[in-house]
Amino acid sequence: MSETRAPHWADTVAQELLPIRQQHLLSTGITPSGDYHVGHLREVLTAEGVYRALRDHGATCRLNYVADTMDPLRRVYNFLDPAVYEAHVGKPLCDIPCPCGSHASYAAHFLAPFLEAMQTLGVELEVLMAHDLYRAGQLDGPIMQALQHTETIKRILHEETGKIEKDDWSPYNALCTACGRLAGTRVTGFDVSACTVSYTCTCGHSATAPVSQAGKLTWRVDWPARWRALGVTVEPFGKDHASRGGSYDTGKRIVREVFGGEPPYPVPYEWIALKGQGDMSSSKGNLVSIFNLTQTIPAEVVRYMIFRVKPMRSISFDPGLPLLNLVDEYDDVHAHNHDARAAALARLEGMPPLGIPFKHLVNLVQIAEGDVEKLCAILRRHQLDVPEPQVLQNRVDYAEYWLLHFSPPEMRLRLQKDLPPQVASLTPPQRQALGLLGERLQPDMDGDTIHALVYALAEEVALPAKALFEAIYVALLDQPRGPRIGWFLSSLDHDFVCTRLHDTAMLEG
Repeated sequence: MSETRAPHWADTVAQELLPIRQQHLLSTGITPSGDYHVGHLREVLTAEGVYRALRDHGATCRLNYVADTMDPLRRVYNFLDPAVYEAHVGKPLCDIPCPCGSHASYAAHFLAPFLEAMQTLGVELEVLMAHDLYRAGQLDGPIMQALQHTETIKRILHEETGKIEKDDWSPYNALCTACGRLAGTRVTGFDVSACTVSYTCTCGHSATAPVSQAGKLTWRVDWPARWRALGVTVEPFGKDHASRGGSYDTGKRIVREVFGGEPPYPVPYEWIALKGQGDMSSSKGNLVSIFNLTQTIPAEVVRYMIFRVKPMRSISFDPGLPLLNLVDEYDDVHAHNHDARAAALARLEGMPPLGIPFKHLVNLVQIAEGDVEKLCAILRRHQLDVPEPQVLQNRVDYAEYWLLHFSPPEMRLRLQKDLPPQVASLTPPQRQALGLLGERLQPDMDGDTIHALVYALAEEVALPAKALFEAIYVALLDQPRGPRIGWFLSSLDHDFVCTRLHDTAMLEG
């Protein structure tokens, strides 16, 4: 009996959406307050997965990304210079200087690598800047509606969250033209026909200005206003917004009762936690950036990491050995058509399976010292197919980046060109066994044969196998541990290994 697989989560969402309508706008958005991290992938790739599934089922779709560039800098984060940024707290991110001086603004500084990573990941987004939406007047209508229905919004917020807003609360945060801050202002009036708002600021300034230039809606009103103005039909969002009384609960009532629209189909998702450090956070600095991840593993594997797990299941991200295993898992599903839908959604052009576990490749790259020709020679020694040069070079680049940034110490290897000092500490039985091993190794032995030979020699000289393994690693790597012994020795040049084992055995002491 053939196994019946449940539909992929993205197809399930698509099948629920198609009877409602055939045209969809999927929207996603993140505040560029710091480095975009792996946790943010859940936002964008969840939307892209549904987008692809809808298209596959015949729907007409668009996918946009709204950068919340009008959000204020809330505090001086630990990666910022207080001497520079203390004066900018409370100002919109689009109006704050770039940390490196090479971009138009603070927001642009963090957006640039994120958008580059999206191109690498094959995610085609219509990119919208929140400050452009406001300042082009695209939200003028919803702003005036919100101001006219302030009491209705206050009632909704109270009924959904239990919070009672102050009498002078406004759904609109004015931007002071004197100090440039959103924080500290208070709306004192508005004119519907002129589309203006009046405000006072704690800095002492008062003014009347067009709403397109004078600020932004507060978040719980901004979100439903954006749904209405852009025509959003589907949107993923984090579990905090999906909680009872959260932003989605208040948003769906505000969009209906104030703006006369309908809320988008919700796709809530769980956070991605950094192993041992909790949920990733740009402001706290416990993160791996999306840009760095795209330099560490192939784009298809990054996509697969998100598509293989239902959105409301948590993901614990470990950039160490588990990341190498994820590459191998994707290669396996790609090659053998397991979990084919997740792999199909992840697939991009130009990543054929390599035919060798990524963990092994990481070891081989170190043994070959990054030299692709030496690496090809090792692959031939293992009787493995040698990939196209560019395919192999790409994987070598990923392996070297992982080794530099994320590898645990036990994965780092350095083949010793000269006899390491530590060999002097080896016992006579260890050196005897190394000498015998050097005599009995043959150029055509494969890893399994060598592995069996090492065990047999250990027994022959009454030496624990672990002690012989350690002796081999010390002689070749100057460390007591290393890769699987037979595979490791068969990867090395035969004459080099035999000479090193003989030289070690001949040491006196």
